Amino acid sequence: MFKYLLKFTVLQLFFLTAVFAEVFLDHQVTGNIRVSTQTILNFSNLKKNVDVTNNEINKALKDIYESNFFEDVTIKIENKILYIDVKELPIIQDIEFNGIKAKKFITLLEEQILLKPKSSFNKFKLQNDLDKISNILRQSGYYFSKVDVDQKINSNNTINIIFNVEMGEKALIHEIKFIGDKKFKSSKLQSIIQSEENKIWKFLSKNKYLNKERTELDKRLLKNFYLNKGYYNVNVENVYTQLLNEQDFSLVFKIDAGKKFLFNEFAITIPDDYESIKFAELKKVFNDLKNSAYSNNKIELILDEIDKIATSENYEFIDATVSETIVDDNKINFTFNITEGEKFYVERINVVGNSITNEAFIREQIIVDEGDPFNKLLHNSSINRLKSTNIFKSVKSKINEGSSVGLKVIDLTVEEKPTGEITAGAGYGSSGSSFSIGIRENNFNGNGIKVDLDLSINTETIKGRFDYTNPNFAYSGRALMTSLQSTSTDKEKDYGFKSSLNKFSIGSSFEQFDNLYFSPTISIGNEKLTTTANASANYKKQEGSYFDVLFNYALSYDTRNSGYRPSSGYISTVIQEIPVVSNGYNVINGYQITSYKEYLENSVLTIGLYTRAINSIRSNTDARVSKRLYLPQSKLRGFKAGKVGPKDGNDFVGGNYMASFNAASTLPFVLPSFDKVDFSVFFDVANLWHVDYSKVADQGNTVRSTTGVAADVLTPMGPLSFSLSKPITKADGDLTEGFRFNLGTTF
Repeated sequence: MFKYLLKFTVLQLFFLTAVFAEVFLDHQVTGNIRVSTQTILNFSNLKKNVDVTNNEINKALKDIYESNFFEDVTIKIENKILYIDVKELPIIQDIEFNGIKAKKFITLLEEQILLKPKSSFNKFKLQNDLDKISNILRQSGYYFSKVDVDQKINSNNTINIIFNVEMGEKALIHEIKFIGDKKFKSSKLQSIIQSEENKIWKFLSKNKYLNKERTELDKRLLKNFYLNKGYYNVNVENVYTQLLNEQDFSLVFKIDAGKKFLFNEFAITIPDDYESIKFAELKKVFNDLKNSAYSNNKIELILDEIDKIATSENYEFIDATVSETIVDDNKINFTFNITEGEKFYVERINVVGNSITNEAFIREQIIVDEGDPFNKLLHNSSINRLKSTNIFKSVKSKINEGSSVGLKVIDLTVEEKPTGEITAGAGYGSSGSSFSIGIRENNFNGNGIKVDLDLSINTETIKGRFDYTNPNFAYSGRALMTSLQSTSTDKEKDYGFKSSLNKFSIGSSFEQFDNLYFSPTISIGNEKLTTTANASANYKKQEGSYFDVLFNYALSYDTRNSGYRPSSGYISTVIQEIPVVSNGYNVINGYQITSYKEYLENSVLTIGLYTRAINSIRSNTDARVSKRLYLPQSKLRGFKAGKVGPKDGNDFVGGNYMASFNAASTLPFVLPSFDKVDFSVFFDVANLWHVDYSKVADQGNTVRSTTGVAADVLTPMGPLSFSLSKPITKADGDLTEGFRFNLGTTF
């Protein structure tokens, strides 16, 4: 009985509260100085001569508080009069940051905090801003920073906020570790991530500082690497850090690679009114992929192919989802479900967040434009195109309702990141020392234009180069590349000549068909050749200046699964240099192909063929001495660079023809405990022959061959590569080199 009585009482109280209502005929607002009475009444949404319930009064109280103008508010109705008493929050007159010298950093903080000058002060927002400033400082590497705040109350009910920041020293990465079931050696994994260990010579690198955003990027890079190597269930666990001393951290990545998976069966479902023959090419791709190692890139390529079909067949509202089923413990079945999504058109696209990048450049990357039918696949492709520009930290889109049924508005929000960098590097090895420095900008003038300025110096050459690349010249979807180059080459000691070349070039590079790339270039150059007193008569007669207008092109077919350390596929390239206007009229022809095959887990076999030929198309004209061919070091190990082939007296003069066959295999199972050493074995066969300017000179027509082992070592000074070689066949005059090494680093 008591329970029923209690329930009845509660219901009665609830009912009385809900139905209680009172009418006010007038109002009185007190305590307001800056905010007008009418504005406060508008915030409350309370009306005269209308019943007002307690719930409505509570809501009015909440609405006035949420205006963020008031510190305290009371509302009551007495004697038909609405009384609203407020205490206004002070207005922020100024916000200062003490202890930060870099104006760019202050600008970043001003953009990120909630409190702004001329807005109302709020102590909860102030605490939020303190936390946000601390997080931004930590994300930027200032792990030991301290932040507090002073509030200066002014006489006119305004307030000044002063953030006092002790930046401290930036946290440095002393060492990087990879632990767990990682399958690959640390040396390889470290080449994938951006973070790097601090060394005394790393005075230019920003990657040596501990940065939360960069370590998150490192995690994504590692996961993508494993996914494209077949490790479908890889888990790159949370990165954690260990404080070693007052400034140095150890950065640790814990990896669980799991099993390697294979593609199994593929299926595709399409709407009833779609023609299955339109998707026939996809089925050929499915057959080629079956039983090959899983790769996330291959799934992306299939989705790209569906994009192309949708575009060519005008499937306007197409959408695609992928379902995956694991079978037989290490195989995956894939089903691509093609459906028609919600049918609507794009009314408007709003672009926000771009303070540097021009909006026109962003819109150039958007495939689904205003007025187009919305296609989810193409919309996602647009987002990926924006991300691939390497200009934005993040790209997000939100689809909102439009002005009428069937119309949508897309809000595209981008967050920009720094796009300029200074690089420097140095190396030392068997062939001498080298040094380079460069300045690079990936978003020049806010138009996505790439600008590179480089200077490189080695024992023979000083080379300066300026490159300007417009990725979408004249809205053609093709890049236009221009270059200025000045090179001085001193080969007087070994080859008896010296040359200086100034050259301007303009060209392009684009994918003509699937995997087929065309790269044409026109260059204009002037070269000056001088020879030593001891040079041969044939060399001396080539002294002078040469003016050349040349047309170069490369045609490449590339099926590699990755441009960096591929494990499958091949790249086949034809090159040609044709004189348009020239003193020498030398034509260079070449062909090269390199194939990659993973024959054991993480063991990759690489086989390559490389050929070049140079001849003059004008009778009684020889190939210019500076253009004669020399075998690249990588094509014939075990011999000194430039010290094989035809000889004129004691000078190695290069040849008119060269060819090489190269085979190499990685050996990850050799000394697996040596975590920062990668071993490989190689076999090289090559020849360099023919001298067009002399019939008495040694033509050098001898096949050279060598075999050996190589190692890439990640040392505290930088990557060290060396090889031990044993020549099998050689010519009498060749100079061999059983041990070769090179140590390089960046600053």
